[in-house]
Amino acid sequence: MSSTPDDLPLLQIGGPSGGTPTGGCGDACGCGGGDDASYELDPLTCGLDPDLAALLVAAGLDPVQVEDLAHLAIEEDLDQGVDVTTVATVPEDAVATGDFTAREAGTVAGLRIAEAVLSIVCTDEFAVERHVEDGDRVEAGTKLLSVTTRTRDLLTAERSALNILGRLSGIATTTRAWADVLEGTKTKVRDTRKTTPGLRALEKFAVRCGGGVNHRMSLSDAALIKDNHVVAAGGVAEAFTAVRTEFPGVPIEVEVDRIDQIPPILAEGADLILLDNFTPEQTKEAVELVAGRAMLESSGRLTLANARSYAETGVDYLAVGALTHSSPVLDIGLDLREEDGGHDDDGEEAGSRDAEPREDR
Repeated sequence: MSSTPDDLPLLQIGGPSGGTPTGGCGDACGCGGGDDASYELDPLTCGLDPDLAALLVAAGLDPVQVEDLAHLAIEEDLDQGVDVTTVATVPEDAVATGDFTAREAGTVAGLRIAEAVLSIVCTDEFAVERHVEDGDRVEAGTKLLSVTTRTRDLLTAERSALNILGRLSGIATTTRAWADVLEGTKTKVRDTRKTTPGLRALEKFAVRCGGGVNHRMSLSDAALIKDNHVVAAGGVAEAFTAVRTEFPGVPIEVEVDRIDQIPPILAEGADLILLDNFTPEQTKEAVELVAGRAMLESSGRLTLANARSYAETGVDYLAVGALTHSSPVLDIGLDLREEDGGHDDDGEEAGSRDAEPREDR
């Protein structure tokens, strides 16, 4: 799932524009990259299993950033110690299969990231059975991912993996609700930069999984001229000219809150105009005025109840910050299976999914 071709270009966090994703390794990373500026990092071989890293790249994610986040989550949870409950209650050599299962209906996002968290903890190889994929709609009770590994490792990684999986699936589920309302129109629901610090790339990935599209990833890949910029520059035209002069290749979006502000912005050559707190009627008037000479994005006043009325005006995007800052977590749990001779309750061999078992570290 990816954003539409007319989206503003994105930069990969942790990597140069247009290049292979890169990033800084945590202290526990096995690649030996450290802070040596001469070291050329290969995201497909640094730390994570190459197959898993390739899946992350295919999803538009930086494997090194995901690995760093996984390390951070586990290190935060252990706080330089051990999982005292699990160590005390679970034999060191015990092995178990656990099923990550949806407790409620929703749209899934973050399965490969959960696998990355598991790979940081697991001291032995572990088998993963993938029942669904990111972006799939699921019902309550649906198995998402089954993992067979040392029981201690599985329980130690449980909360960190669930935190990320539930958070991203919650965003995907909320986004899917908006995308469903807009189905059949040209309008796409789009996120903002109102994201959790450190999780922007993952949360925007979750938006894509839910059928939404991404706005700019960072302040550096597109200009958005808002009221404070206009005040600082001395006017809309002055602000536009300053950006175009300093950064001639950067797309420019300009915020307006009145219809009469649109013609001069069009004359300057804005790529996209943000209609702030326009009513559906005002939005329709703006669409007719612009007549395809720039993209239009609605912001403010938006709810699921009125989203369709905005979409029917012909506006290109609905900017919804709530996708990433207010989506409830999707309830997902991990259930350990009772020992049954290596078969799951569907009669399939544990650790397989339509092919050979997949082993991760």
